[in-house]
Amino acid sequence: MHLFLAPECAPFAIAAMILIGLTVIEILSMLLGFSLSEMIGKPHLDGHDGVVAGLLSWINLGGVPLLILIMLLLGLFAIVGFAVQAVAAMVWTPLPAVVAVLPAAFFTIPLVRGSTRTIARLIPRDETYVVDAGDFVGRTAKVTVGPLDQGLPGRVSVKDVHGNWHQLRASAAKGEGPLGVGAEVLLVDRKADIFIAVPAPLDLVGPADQSSTEQHQ
Repeated sequence: MHLFLAPECAPFAIAAMILIGLTVIEILSMLLGFSLSEMIGKPHLDGHDGVVAGLLSWINLGGVPLLILIMLLLGLFAIVGFAVQAVAAMVWTPLPAVVAVLPAAFFTIPLVRGSTRTIARLIPRDETYVVDAGDFVGRTAKVTVGPLDQGLPGRVSVKDVHGNWHQLRASAAKGEGPLGVGAEVLLVDRKADIFIAVPAPLDLVGPADQSSTEQHQ
């Protein structure tokens, strides 16, 4: 706590506080049925060149949502910065803030590159092929943010014809009870960008998911 409040750690403390704020905003947005990171999307560097564009491409800008990249930069910068100052304090004395920022930034960049490459392999792919939103009607999906009812929309995970996963906003059809997280649903209609879901018929659900679906019906 002493280092966190110390003037020489101010840049890292500010980065940590911004990260906490962004995390809270993202959690609240998901509870409201949408994701801030998905709204911002992934930036593209097409048509840009130069040293800055090369560095941004090297840390995998465009491979993960922009908000996730910013949060990784802030988090790793804060962690590395506090570690640098802790080591400096043990050896001699904490470095001035302006000086400590340099090694913190130097070590943060490769850490961000490694982290974004790992995350890009784990998160669902929501683009690559152009898919019409209407193509999702009639497909089965799994509730990931819910439960789905007639109130605020939740989210479902669905695979398109190309094998790419999409996170879609969805609500339960009129007259349907709440569809809990993990429930298999059938997308039967769409109103603007919100899909209408009903419990998936058992003949459309894999054997491993049938018991879970029955529990939510």
